Amino acid sequence: MHSNEINSNEPNNGSVAATNSSEPVARLTMQNLGKRYGKRWVVKDVSFSVEQGQVVGLLGPNGAGKTTSFYMVVGLVNMDKGRVTLGKMDLSKYAMHERARAGIGYLPQEASIFRKLSIEDNILAILQTRKELSTAEQRQELEKLIGEFHLEHVRKSLGMSVSGGERRRCEIARALAANPKFILLDEPFAGVDPISVSDIKDVILTLKNRGIGVLITDHNVRDTLAICEKAYIVSEGAIIAEGTSSEVLENDLVKSVYLGKDFRV
Repeated sequence: MHSNEINSNEPNNGSVAATNSSEPVARLTMQNLGKRYGKRWVVKDVSFSVEQGQVVGLLGPNGAGKTTSFYMVVGLVNMDKGRVTLGKMDLSKYAMHERARAGIGYLPQEASIFRKLSIEDNILAILQTRKELSTAEQRQELEKLIGEFHLEHVRKSLGMSVSGGERRRCEIARALAANPKFILLDEPFAGVDPISVSDIKDVILTLKNRGIGVLITDHNVRDTLAICEKAYIVSEGAIIAEGTSSEVLENDLVKSVYLGKDFRV
């Protein structure tokens, strides 16, 4: 059992409140993250944060350190310095599954659906791990998620037989079944058609409106910036810019190392 509460004096910037209005808005904070391979620091003092009800992008060129930074938040890569906190809880030494129990959901780029289970059984498998829910409550939550993510027509279909967009919606519904405070989306727009990209944007807005904080890393800069309230740009292992999409787009350094002078959303 970890005992990792910390004192937090972080200001609240007024993002959408958590779903339960009696609870304060939680913040997921990454402070001075660092990762070294041999003598080379691939991530150097990277700091960023996400609040519940906020959509944030972590972007940058290939090899910039953004994916390593993202994986340190998930718990897939151990950090060599810095810390990850959720509200007053220090998650820095938590394993990935412990972070999940603390409220950090993760959707990997690769297909994570259970291919030989039906869509509804994929979601139910996660709901059944929530011991605070009765069987009836698990079924009730299943019906809500099936409806919310427009999966009624494929609920009995096996995971291996649905489209890329349907699979992605199932995976997000399954992540929500664990009742997270935050969801980390790794390349959510990868490998899906334009209609599915639009669907996934709608899903991300649904997460935001449910009071869930969303952190996205994706090579699809245009669609990511279009959905994010705030973005952090990583280059050579460090944050070189942060701000709204329009602020990032107008940043001369970002243009020179990442987007180019003619990039438009």
